[in-house]
Amino acid sequence: MISTPLEWIAFNLFVLGMLLLDFGVFNRKSHIISVKESLTWTGVWIALALAFNGWIYYEAGTEPALNFLTGYLIEKSLSVDNLFVFLLLFNYFRVPKHQMHTVLFWGILGALVMRAIFIVAGIALINLFDWMIYIFGLFLIYAGYKLAFQEDHEIHPEQNPFLKLLRKFVPVSNDYEDDRFFILKNGKWFATPLLVVLISVETTDLLFALDSIPAILTITKDPFIVYSSNVFAIMGLRSLFFALAGIIDLFHHLHYGLAFILAFIGVKMLISHHVEIPILFTLGVIATVLVISVISSLLFPKKINPKNLPKS
Repeated sequence: MISTPLEWIAFNLFVLGMLLLDFGVFNRKSHIISVKESLTWTGVWIALALAFNGWIYYEAGTEPALNFLTGYLIEKSLSVDNLFVFLLLFNYFRVPKHQMHTVLFWGILGALVMRAIFIVAGIALINLFDWMIYIFGLFLIYAGYKLAFQEDHEIHPEQNPFLKLLRKFVPVSNDYEDDRFFILKNGKWFATPLLVVLISVETTDLLFALDSIPAILTITKDPFIVYSSNVFAIMGLRSLFFALAGIIDLFHHLHYGLAFILAFIGVKMLISHHVEIPILFTLGVIATVLVISVISSLLFPKKINPKNLPKS
């Protein structure tokens, strides 16, 4: 549609430039990200996404622009729930606050590569095997069901097969060593706990991608729209983490809204050959459900279990 080779190259050069600017200039030295800095960068990434959406509207028209906006909103909303899991991982491994940005930077860089592979594979499967759309649809409904009835997020990094494989071949040191993933001690290489955290984040995101990519492919199969909407949502994920880290537990009804969205998109995919649901209607449903889930979380705060309160 608008994915000429030049536009692919220009977009990826822009992403690479923003990453270099972020890591090489603004965050060259590890530091604790303040809420003000986090909100500023979150606003920057949202503004860039909306500006890019405006360019799509100018170049290709209303429907591709709505497809991008819907895909961006789906990925962004799913990312908020994922941030809670990242926070649990950081607490589990006791990651120093000034090193969290490093983990998220490299984790998001890896996520961009994985998402690109998933997008290409997903589109290829749907184009080669038309019945795959039903598999994706049923999977999204199942994912929504699991998300709706989950009690609490549980973290078991010790069961991660990638971490087991790492420890089998590479010894892991006990202490964090600034931003280093490997250190040399007495002529022997050790992985630092920071590498363990990074692998946990990457493999967790791999599981998240199994939900988000099929969901966006329901909206559009244009690879450029799918990829760019994913990239903008993920690039803003890092800054959003530090903005929401302290208040993310307030949105305890959000997973119900996300579950409904996944199920709705799954049904949309199942009936797509027979009933065409307008993209504007889909966007309206997603936005409405997100607003309702956030408002209900604030109106009906999560009850604190007295057993979990500290004893005086």
